Amino acid sequence: MVKDKKKTKTVYNRIVIKLGTSLLTNDTSHLNHDMMAKLVAQIARLHRQGCEIIIVSSGAIASGKDKLGLPKKVNGIPYKQVCSSVGQSRLMNTYEQLFDPYNITIAQGLLTKTNLKDRSGYLNTRNTLLALMELGVISIINENDMVAVDEIKEAKFGDNDNLSAMVANMVDADLLLILTEVDGLFTADPHTNADAKLIPEVEHIDSGIERLAKGTTSKLGMGGMITKIEAARLATDSGVAVIIANGRIPDILPEVISGEKLGTLFKPVTSKLDSRDRWMLSGLSTKGKIIIDDGAAEALKKQKRSLLAAGIKKVDGKFQRGDIINIQNETGATLGAGITNYSAQDINIIKGMQSQKIATMLGCDYGAEVIHRNNLVIL
Repeated sequence: MVKDKKKTKTVYNRIVIKLGTSLLTNDTSHLNHDMMAKLVAQIARLHRQGCEIIIVSSGAIASGKDKLGLPKKVNGIPYKQVCSSVGQSRLMNTYEQLFDPYNITIAQGLLTKTNLKDRSGYLNTRNTLLALMELGVISIINENDMVAVDEIKEAKFGDNDNLSAMVANMVDADLLLILTEVDGLFTADPHTNADAKLIPEVEHIDSGIERLAKGTTSKLGMGGMITKIEAARLATDSGVAVIIANGRIPDILPEVISGEKLGTLFKPVTSKLDSRDRWMLSGLSTKGKIIIDDGAAEALKKQKRSLLAAGIKKVDGKFQRGDIINIQNETGATLGAGITNYSAQDINIIKGMQSQKIATMLGCDYGAEVIHRNNLVIL
């Protein structure tokens, strides 16, 4: 068994670590054993010091391509699923061999959105991951690409950046650490612009931050910086801090966990939310959205009121009574989410109206509130 010689002071205790394809392959066409061994050694050090760790790992498709002798770029969903099926076992076998000298047990978790869309599936997965952490097991999560289908957007996470944010949301992590092949978010693409400067800290993800993220793509991975920003938005909205950093920096994990200023830190925009609120904000079961006026927005945010029909300007999507919907202001900013008392069709009829007119307009009345305060989560 390998023993740790160094002791790391930790700022974060429960950590979700996302490892990208380009990092795990070291920009080759196969898993790079030396690179993975360095990362596992750092993870093992933190684990033995009491940190609770979940890994969201890419690399299965790349590993499968290598084993099957296929070209780097494989088109078509069936071929990607074949590569994932072949590569996933090889990926887990590599992790098993690397963690074994540290006497650390690992577990495999293959998820799809379908598993988590309903409340019970979400809670079952959460409870399993929490129980594994309690037992000292490191879960290694990936999307189940064998059954997830690109065309069915609602059934597929699309990339492991967003999956890692969902997992961080689910287990109430202190930190989501996205390790990639670049140092973080820059003022321009560092691959093409020598004057690009690292942005050490982001208070709030706005359209300006999103514009900076566009155009930087990975050679082997599913997405680029833009998917990492999307993941950071979801995680920070749930009260989880996010750091995007270069996984090739020696001892990057203990350095970041100890509070060193490396990479780009995205600060949480809200305090920790309870499990139900995180589930509503996750987007896993969102069926549509409504746009509200400034008065309604102020009533929700500052006065902690329920959402009434009078403040609704527009309805987007087809949803039914009891579905989860997002709430946005007129500039497109997301304010929160909630469980609606009325369908999209009904809200289109009563939007902008006073509550006392609902029964007359619809012939039924499910309450004065379109979304009751008890079923609302506001950012």
